[in-house]
Amino acid sequence: MKHLGLLLMLFLINLVSCIAEDRHIYLVLLDGHPVAFHQQDHKHPKTPFSNSEASRAHAKRLINSHDQFLQSNLEAGTYNKLYSFKHIVNGFAVHTTPSQVGKIKGVHGVKLVEKDPGAKLMTSYTPEFLGVPAVWTQVGGSRNAGDGIVIGFVDSGINPVHPSFAYDPLNPWSSNASHFSGSCEGGPRFPETSCNGKIISARFFASGARAAGTLDPSVDILSPYDAIGHGSHVASTAAGNYEVPVVVNGFFYGRASGMAPRARIAMYKAIYPTIGTLADVLAAIDQAVLDGVDILSLSIGPDEPPEDTITFLGAFDIFMLSARKAGVLVVQAVGNQGPGPYTVVSYSPWTVGVAASSTNRSYPGTLILGDGQKISGVGLSGPSFGNGLLQYKLVNAKDAIKVDGTFPRTPQYVEECQYPEALNPTAVLGSVVICTFSAGFNNGTSSLSAVIDTAKALGFMGFVLVANPSYGDFIAEPIPFSVPGIMIPRTNDAQIISRYYEQQTNRNDKGQVIRYSGRAAIGEGRIATYMERAPVVSRFSSRGPDYIDRTRSPADVLKPDILAPGHQIWAAWSPMSVVNPMMSGESFALVSGTSMATPHIAGISALIKQNNPSWTPSMIASAMSTTATKHDNFGDPIMAQGFGVNTLYPAAPFGFGAGLVDPIRALDPGLVFSSGYEDYLSFLCSLPNTNPEKIRIATGGTCAGSFSNPSDLNQPSVTITALSGTRVTHRVVMNVASKPETYLCAVLQPKGVSVSVDPAWFTIAPEKTQTLEIRLVVTQVLDDFSFGEIVLTGSLNHIIRMPLSVLPVSM
Repeated sequence: MKHLGLLLMLFLINLVSCIAEDRHIYLVLLDGHPVAFHQQDHKHPKTPFSNSEASRAHAKRLINSHDQFLQSNLEAGTYNKLYSFKHIVNGFAVHTTPSQVGKIKGVHGVKLVEKDPGAKLMTSYTPEFLGVPAVWTQVGGSRNAGDGIVIGFVDSGINPVHPSFAYDPLNPWSSNASHFSGSCEGGPRFPETSCNGKIISARFFASGARAAGTLDPSVDILSPYDAIGHGSHVASTAAGNYEVPVVVNGFFYGRASGMAPRARIAMYKAIYPTIGTLADVLAAIDQAVLDGVDILSLSIGPDEPPEDTITFLGAFDIFMLSARKAGVLVVQAVGNQGPGPYTVVSYSPWTVGVAASSTNRSYPGTLILGDGQKISGVGLSGPSFGNGLLQYKLVNAKDAIKVDGTFPRTPQYVEECQYPEALNPTAVLGSVVICTFSAGFNNGTSSLSAVIDTAKALGFMGFVLVANPSYGDFIAEPIPFSVPGIMIPRTNDAQIISRYYEQQTNRNDKGQVIRYSGRAAIGEGRIATYMERAPVVSRFSSRGPDYIDRTRSPADVLKPDILAPGHQIWAAWSPMSVVNPMMSGESFALVSGTSMATPHIAGISALIKQNNPSWTPSMIASAMSTTATKHDNFGDPIMAQGFGVNTLYPAAPFGFGAGLVDPIRALDPGLVFSSGYEDYLSFLCSLPNTNPEKIRIATGGTCAGSFSNPSDLNQPSVTITALSGTRVTHRVVMNVASKPETYLCAVLQPKGVSVSVDPAWFTIAPEKTQTLEIRLVVTQVLDDFSFGEIVLTGSLNHIIRMPLSVLPVSM
């Protein structure tokens, strides 16, 4: 019996040893200065680094130290180093097993070990909506707007042959962007000649993607080429050429321009159709800052907080802090998980977190019934033949099912028009066919592209996708249809169509249709109108409050920072469009997301930087924040979409930040609030229950100058997540105007809080600063945040607004 037990034990040991551990990607940050900050003046942490011989030698030493570290601590053959991070952060990405990575977590000099959470995409007319052409006139017109500024994009790549990125030899750049030193990495679909001056640099990063899974060579193209469309879209939104014709399905929709049409584009591809890893994203950020980008636009990133550390100290945020330390303005999407609270994935005060809104443009569609009724709907398609004057047989797909068909009687086959083999071709040929939003659309297994394929295969004259009373109203977004079609998202309108159809349809005793007498036509749906309330905070746009950890403990930081158009944005696309087959073959797409809002802010930041070349990133961010508007085009407070379809409610700073960006006023804000790297360290050191040693390990900085509270950071807003009794905080403003100005302070009081500002008025000379003491006293305990603002009104018409977001918890 004893021998049997011993044999069983040996068997189990052998069995366990034979089970191979799965490998994962881990991000490891180490002590020691990266190239950017090696031998740097501690008092001037944003001094730029050079590509000198000393810098290259230090980079080589760091790479060797990473290799030696791995060789000393991990078993040979158990790991694969993917990247050495050396420019703005010292560390590496490694592909290894959990047991191996466990060996290095406690090793001296290790600052952070984080499992790669992956990275995702946060998925025109807007220059006119924002008033950008007026800004262009102040920087030399559209032929000069953004000249000399390089915007870096970490994304899915770029379509190099798109006219939005073409070089115009008749309009050469007045600036050669000499501060920038990038590279053009050629490959499939992307010859090295693709970098034409407009695209000043293009690189790709795929080591993480290759380690994390098997790439599909037909779509996961190992070059900077954009197989998705997303990277091309964001790059052209920020910096696409002026007045490029937008043509989709042969129809001319107008002309598109980027916010800064003369800015240069540096693309760093790190997201692939099959997979995206944070390792590739971080390597791209590291390289972009080394290359010398002025602005970094990030419409990508992890979509959840880090597991083992606070939100501000995850690898992604540490890299963005290091980029900010190097003098780069980082603009980041807040995420698409709204409208619930605590859903933002932009956490840190050293980045500009961008929320998404609508514009006043819409594309109304119309279904014309045989009795003259006109039903409004959504669709981006041409009319049925005859432009609405000729009407066609109206057929409900449920009534055109093949009686002897062998397919399953599920909604996808019976009423959602997903499978052409389910329908009687004679009944639907040349007809306007009613398809119904049912279980398949509700659970995401049915698609509009399948409806269009069915319509093409069977020769529909057009289709109508109607709401289903069993599922209620649905959200309909205009998508360019290659066949006439319209969506009717409201159940009340769908019932009008149903009543007309039943009145006009003859059936036998078994309920089968013997004659279709109803008629219908689809009207033109591609002509834009400009009468909608705007901006409205988009439903999908993630909301604050900001939070410090996975338990959603709130943080004294206002997120989002700013609002920009991100709903139904026309911009450049890739004809491959492997993720969105409906857009395949097209060079433009109408897309929504905070991904689309982010490059608006990146492009506007380029215009501000061009106009004020000496301004720091925090000064540019402050200029946009303090001049933003909180009212819509009707003069009312900005509204926000809620969970319910077609519901609006008053928006708040946790939805729109400081408000909708106003580029014209941001060029000349009067006063700015400035923060530097040392201030961000003080902010981190003041966080509750934070060990200063942990901050030192994570950042390499010290807590010598910690604030009393995180809310003391010199931001253009005040956010206090737990106000007890009285708190005094301070803000320092600098006059960036050319003349002295006198300012008067006023306060729109938040409910439950008395706020005062001292001094109540002040006169400030150009380039001088003024300290403001802000005293907040609880007057009523509340269960939720209340909002207000401090308004500084200048004698030369500058108006500075500071949002107040306060939760009073005790007297």
